[in-house]
Amino acid sequence: MSVSKLYATIVTLATSVKDPCVNSKAKTDLLQKIREDVTKSLSHLQYSFQKALKIDLAKTDLTEEELEVFESFSSRFARSSDLIIAQLLRLKTLELDPAFRGSLIDTLNIAEKQGWINSASTWFRIRELRNYSAHEYSDEDMKLLYKEFLKLTPELLAVIC
Repeated sequence: MSVSKLYATIVTLATSVKDPCVNSKAKTDLLQKIREDVTKSLSHLQYSFQKALKIDLAKTDLTEEELEVFESFSSRFARSSDLIIAQLLRLKTLELDPAFRGSLIDTLNIAEKQGWINSASTWFRIRELRNYSAHEYSDEDMKLLYKEFLKLTPELLAVIC
């Protein structure tokens, strides 16, 4: 079963199933799967991050190889942030409050209060940059985006599943 189907099952269970054992088992299974996915994703991000740190973004033109490193890095940044925000933090929030139906910023504020992340505003910025990166921009825009990703990657890597 895919993570999105498991997540939909949790939401259904959280709102309709009265048996706490069934609810708890499904949540435990889903949380374990998400933790595994996040851990793997962060490992890949760490690898790309180390390669990207070696590239000088101040130079005028990046080589094809350097561009490829940053494309991989930005893709892994986006995937990791998606997994953490949309799945891990959301599920952990639902564990606290099964009836929770708040917005992204509500989820991030709860995550900050619980100590799961350092700053809701930083994570909101991560989400904004991830969304921005999904579109085509000039070379200079992309360099600025890569610099922001490099600066924010330690926030993602600090997440404890």
